[in-house]
Amino acid sequence: MISELRLGTRGSQLALWQASAVAARIAEAGGPSCRIVVIKTSGDRLQDAPLSQVGGKRLFVKEIEDALLRDEVDLAVHSSKDMPAILPDGLTIAAVLPREQPLDAVVLPVMADGSGLMAGHARSGDHSPSAISHQPSAIDSVDALVARLGQSPSIGTGSVRRIAQLTRLFPGARFTPIRGNLDTRLRKLDAGAHDALVLAAAGLRRLGFGNRISYALPAEACVPAPGQGIVAVEIRSDADAVRQIVSRIDDPGAAAALAAERALVEALGGGCQTPIGALATPLGDRIEIIAAVIALDGSKAVRGRGDAPCAEAAALGARVGAQLVADGADAILADAARAHGAVEGIQP
Repeated sequence: MISELRLGTRGSQLALWQASAVAARIAEAGGPSCRIVVIKTSGDRLQDAPLSQVGGKRLFVKEIEDALLRDEVDLAVHSSKDMPAILPDGLTIAAVLPREQPLDAVVLPVMADGSGLMAGHARSGDHSPSAISHQPSAIDSVDALVARLGQSPSIGTGSVRRIAQLTRLFPGARFTPIRGNLDTRLRKLDAGAHDALVLAAAGLRRLGFGNRISYALPAEACVPAPGQGIVAVEIRSDADAVRQIVSRIDDPGAAAALAAERALVEALGGGCQTPIGALATPLGDRIEIIAAVIALDGSKAVRGRGDAPCAEAAALGARVGAQLVADGADAILADAARAHGAVEGIQP
């Protein structure tokens, strides 16, 4: 009988929200209490460098996975989009939570009010969700967004996937990496550091900042990251007692979507910091997936789509991934890998 589970997580705002959500669901399902163990990752220590230049988002999971393999924690909780397509030997995803809004969100600065303060800033400097009085946005389409921002806005994002797709909408845009907690990013936006931010809608909504979303980019314009909006619970493959406990909180629809999206990335041989977008959507007993591989400069894009029974989600992702390769996605990804190597000073 397990009396307590040691739950490994990063210490960021969103990571702690995710860990607490998993712990609460396990308790509600009749499982043991969870003791949250905060583990600092390489990504947390390298706050000033763009992810694409320091090894990609796997930097946010490696130390936690190492602790799991050393039996220092019993389960690990991750944003599934941070996880590599192929897990280390001995680890497996045992459950996922219901998916939050998977799309990318455009966040615009809060408008200045009559007093000259930013409307979202209380005089005390409070940047909590309750202190923000974001004015309703009239943006209801991609065309309206382009009209609002113009052709050459300053956009805060370090994601090569987002940059590749947004460049097709804003050919003259300037993109700037953004790191740090969400409230810090929003504070910099409102202070004039950017014309807009592009962030995962899921994180904004989970942390109570959903009212800052000015426009959710449709997948046709910006296909989200594989796994975006899904919280994953990772365990040791041989931990049968832990698997039995966490399986009670698994969401079948989100699990099928994640299986399809991860299989697609694996078929493409892509890592976290590659210009691959994928979104699988369960529709009854079937699931459909759309995907795109985009050149870093936005000049080329290969798109794919397919559907299958939910029970064949992984096979669907692999099939659509193979079709993308056949249509030229491998050449785009090879170019992206060479460009990444050049940034790091690595010979391709």
